[in-house]
Amino acid sequence: MSTPLEDAQFELLVAEPAVRTEIRIGYARVSTGGQKLDRQLDALNQVGCRRIFADKKSGKNDLRPELKACHAFLAPGDTLVVPALDRYGRSLQDLIAMVGELCKREIGFTSLHERLDTTPPGGRLVFHVFAALAEFIRELIVSGTREGLAAARARGKVGGRPTVVNADIIRAARDMLPNPEHSITSIAKLLGVSPGTLYNHIPDLQELRTDRAPKQLTA
Repeated sequence: MSTPLEDAQFELLVAEPAVRTEIRIGYARVSTGGQKLDRQLDALNQVGCRRIFADKKSGKNDLRPELKACHAFLAPGDTLVVPALDRYGRSLQDLIAMVGELCKREIGFTSLHERLDTTPPGGRLVFHVFAALAEFIRELIVSGTREGLAAARARGKVGGRPTVVNADIIRAARDMLPNPEHSITSIAKLLGVSPGTLYNHIPDLQELRTDRAPKQLTA
């Protein structure tokens, strides 16, 4: 029996819609009340989005009414356009599942910042690689947890929370922290650890966040 992630990977590789409406629908989101939607809306308007849905709630909140309304509004042949991937999905697995569902409904997906488009075969292949990467990271974390438990048992220690943080995870977190479009929570979720774990294992975390340079959206 296939897993949901494997099903999503398959959907990402299905053929593009037989009939395209050429209608672009936009979706934007800000993570905090202090952020502005202006830059995202400008980018979506520049590429000709006929209608734009926008949420102003944190990505931690499962209730994103405008996203649900956007998904309901989309019709086969339309294309959903987002300013950046992290404005749409709150984790890699979340992103893959939603884009896979769009492909299943014969709806295209485009992310302006990453220049990704699922309508051509090459774009769908990129998301297939993302899905494979997500599964690979999950397997690494599971494997690390099992090895940690086995080592603890060998030393006569049983129980307690296993340590799954390794040099690869810390290195990946350091690479993503300077990017202002990735929150600490989303980075931790992607890597399979808690935000507190990142704070504990990366002493200069706040400096990495403070020194980050703002990035412009690419239309």
